[in-house]
Amino acid sequence: MEISGLISAIVIGAVIGVLGRLALPGRQRIGVLWTIVIGIVAALVGTAVASGLGVADTEGVDWAEWLIQIGLAALGVAALSRVKLRR
Repeated sequence: MEISGLISAIVIGAVIGVLGRLALPGRQRIGVLWTIVIGIVAALVGTAVASGLGVADTEGVDWAEWLIQIGLAALGVAALSRVKLRR
């Protein structure tokens, strides 16, 4: 993997993670690094799910893929926030 691929994965992960946090109401008790990690994982898993559903490569903007990724990021943020709340 090249450095540009790594940087773009971090940037896309940050965007997906922040959008996932914005989709949830209330305050989430996780930090910025966890948001980026969850966003990166959600972006990778969301792309795989979208490919399996056949909506990953469409003409124009892949709205379905973005919605899947943001939904997975919201689930990840909610799960991690709930785990941190119990501590």
